[in-house]
Amino acid sequence: MFRPLELFIGLRYVRAKRRNQFISFISAVSIVCITISVMALITVMSVMNGFDFQLRSRILGAVSDATVSSIDQSGMQDWQRALRVAHDNPHVKGAAPYVDAETFLQGRGSSGTLVRGIDPALEPQVSTFNKHMVSGSFDSLKPDSWNIVLGNELAMQLGVAVGDKVIAIVPKLRATPFGSVPLVRSFHVTGIYSLGMHDYDAGLALINIQDAERLKSLAGPTGIRLKLDSLWNAGPVADQLASRLGHVYQVRTWMQDNANFFSAISMEKKVMGIILSLIVLVAVINLISMLMMLVTDKQADIAILRTLGLTPRSIMGTFMVQGVLVGLVGIGFGVSLGSLLSWQLPNIVDWIQNVFHVQFLSPDVYYISQVPSRLEGTDVLWVTLITFAFSLLATLYPAWRASRTQPAQALRYE
Repeated sequence: MFRPLELFIGLRYVRAKRRNQFISFISAVSIVCITISVMALITVMSVMNGFDFQLRSRILGAVSDATVSSIDQSGMQDWQRALRVAHDNPHVKGAAPYVDAETFLQGRGSSGTLVRGIDPALEPQVSTFNKHMVSGSFDSLKPDSWNIVLGNELAMQLGVAVGDKVIAIVPKLRATPFGSVPLVRSFHVTGIYSLGMHDYDAGLALINIQDAERLKSLAGPTGIRLKLDSLWNAGPVADQLASRLGHVYQVRTWMQDNANFFSAISMEKKVMGIILSLIVLVAVINLISMLMMLVTDKQADIAILRTLGLTPRSIMGTFMVQGVLVGLVGIGFGVSLGSLLSWQLPNIVDWIQNVFHVQFLSPDVYYISQVPSRLEGTDVLWVTLITFAFSLLATLYPAWRASRTQPAQALRYE
């Protein structure tokens, strides 16, 4: 005989008899609701992960994982020692000095911007500017060349292209026979980059670090930018470097510089998860309704099973089996379809945009012009476990009601 008996009867109850197909229809509706809920939850979580990953990658393409600088933002004292201390840390994979200067650039147009002096040989260790060049050459930033690389948005604001000249006005007064005047320097535009982030494409220009030191009359860099083996090691590494370097320097991390931005993304992801979890809860409520209708439909069967010796606990287990089975089938379809949709979502969105000639994310408004998707196994696991837990809890009350059925009352009018 088939064992366990509760599993056998529960599987039989998944399909109703021919005289009553309504229960089978409700079971199918419950499966479809759970499938859609799980699929939507996985897809939305993947899209949120995609946006978070893309924004984090683009921001950290210009912002280092950690930065060592002087307290007063002037030239670093004994910066070679700070560089050696940074390299001694096993989590530091790259380090590059820099000089920042607030500057007013003048071409055909004008714009205030941050000019950063870099070492083109070391900068690729800590940023990705060299990988996002759209014209010109990143390696053109040689000492005493007075060349400059602009972001594409900044180049458009200034009305210049590769080969043109821009005038840099540094808010640093110098004495002349005509009085105090700001420092003015001409630069050759030798490259244009595009990170895909407006704040950096429109507000950051690159020059050689030696040219920047001369421009600000410094004897060394204003800071050292660090690349770590993991973003999440930034906090501990910053604490370690700060304790070794002393109070002459300050160490900041990408989390401190962009904490509000990434906190907002994380909060939005959590809120969307809560909202979609409510949709799963609605599907589970539909499962409760299905089981209650099944209990009502099977009153006579329950009474007969009780008279044959089946205990209330076994009756309860029988109906829990059916509810859990419906939940598992819905979860299985939902996870499969949700994972497939998350994997192909960028291609699907591109196809819709090409066919219907629409643009969901305009590059003039949004940082990202394509819908990203990043499927993570931890999210799928949590969705699966939470939905299964809801499905299991949904079976308790209907199964308890079934176990409380009295054979005499159930068979009175049969």
